[in-house]
This record gives sequence, C-alpha cells and structure tokens, in this order.
Amino acid sequence: QLQAFGGGLVQAGGSLRLSCAAFGRTFSNYAMGWFRQAPGKEREFVGVMSRNGVSTWTADSVKGRFTISRDDAKNTVYLQMNNLKPEDTAVYYCAADSDYGSDWYFGRGMDYWGKGTQVTVSS
Repeated sequence: QLQAFGGGLVQAGGSLRLSCAAFGRTFSNYAMGWFRQAPGKEREFVGVMSRNGVSTWTADSVKGRFTISRDDAKNTVYLQMNNLKPEDTAVYYCAADSDYGSDWYFGRGMDYWGKGTQVTVSS
C-alpha cells in the first residue's frame, strides 16, 4: 500500500527527490517517514513528519540536507535530498504509523512499510 520511487544514481553534491505514494486508503491520519539501509548495515531512521504536517523530526546524519514534506491531497510523502554524499547510498524505505513518537527512531511497530528504492551516490 506504500510505494517509494525516485531513486537513482547521482554524483556527490547532487540532489534527488524521493516520493512515497500510498494506495488503497487515506494516509492523512498517519505520520509518514523514511528509513534507509546500506549494504551490510542496519536499517537507519531518516526522518518523519507528523500527520498534520506540523512537526518534523530528522536524523542528525541528514539534518540540514534532507527535507520531508507531504501532500495529503495526493496521498504522498516526499524526501528532498540535497548535497548528497557517498555515505547516503542505501535503499530508502517509506513507512506510515498512526503514532508520531520515539518508536520511529527504532522503526518499531510501523503500521505500513513500502518497498524500497535504491539511491546510489558516486564520489
């Protein structure tokens, strides 16, 4: 019910915008966010936006470079990634949950997960 897309290959310093479209139900009442997993590493929290769009929480590793936004009319959440670095290379996943809290940091108990999209940043 969630599908992420927009990944690709980009040079360091470049930008990409990922989209996560929700199908089958309205996600305006859900917090929506992003995780990533690099090869050989554990899944990492990237950021989340509250269901009303008022609050946003992003990981320190991407703060100032990545921005989350949402368009509830399109049932879509976005991840704008600027000044990309090779260490940002990973499969990016979107998720949705009825709660907006610390469980997002650990990726625990998410109500919905989307299929990932690969982001590769070359040096």
